[in-house]
Amino acid sequence: MENLNPQVLRHVGKEIQKLSREPPLEGISLILKEESFADIEALIEGPADTPFAGGKFRVKLVIGKDFPASPPKGYFLTKIFHPNVAPSTGEICVNTLKKDWKSDLGIKHVLLTIKCLLIVPNPESALNEEAGKLLLERYDDYCTRAKLYTEIHASGISSKTGGGGDALSDKKTLSKKEKSLKEKKKTLKRL
Repeated sequence: MENLNPQVLRHVGKEIQKLSREPPLEGISLILKEESFADIEALIEGPADTPFAGGKFRVKLVIGKDFPASPPKGYFLTKIFHPNVAPSTGEICVNTLKKDWKSDLGIKHVLLTIKCLLIVPNPESALNEEAGKLLLERYDDYCTRAKLYTEIHASGISSKTGGGGDALSDKKTLSKKEKSLKEKKKTLKRL
């Protein structure tokens, strides 16, 4: 984590305050951490009609000492099968975070761009070559794999046990979901 100068801290602080006062971004919620503005986390809901629908993806923006003159670095903390996300690090490749960055673009714009990347991937600038190739050559296989990753890594089944029911039925529901998850992981290994 980088120590940011006071000017950058003020700028980021103002952006975060503004974001928390405005109506929430559709499908995006900030995860505020008091200890640092250098790392900003958010939860992005997988957009409808995509292989990521139903998933909740945790992302992190790492603010550098030159922000807003230079873009933040973006990472998916939730494992995802996507052409523009490095499978080992979660690094996000999108032009807004590279050559198209302008200092008047802010955190809100970056988060919206990342969500849009879930709707319209760019296989030409793939960090995950396998996902990029599948997307271009066998779209249905790409969707199947991306959906499996979403179900396994982004569905949050362990925290969703039905609520309000008795402990025994909650345990059975959780057991069924865990069994289903194991089957999906086996399927994913075969792909």
